[in-house]
Amino acid sequence: MQRPDLEDRYEITIAWSDADEAFVALITELPYAGGHGDTQEEALASAKEAIRAYVQVAQEFGKPIPEPKASLVS
Repeated sequence: MQRPDLEDRYEITIAWSDADEAFVALITELPYAGGHGDTQEEALASAKEAIRAYVQVAQEFGKPIPEPKASLVS
């Protein structure tokens, strides 16, 4: 089995936010990274883009990239 892309290995929690009037996606392992959207699917896509951007910037500045949590699927 092929290993999933990096953005598919991080834990992402999506919940409705009354304050934002949108679905908000939080990426547990990446401080200050997240996404939002009108639908859960849009919030997930936004979060995956945030992961890609976080990794790119961390690499450019020589910063460590937090490892995704251990997978629950074996």
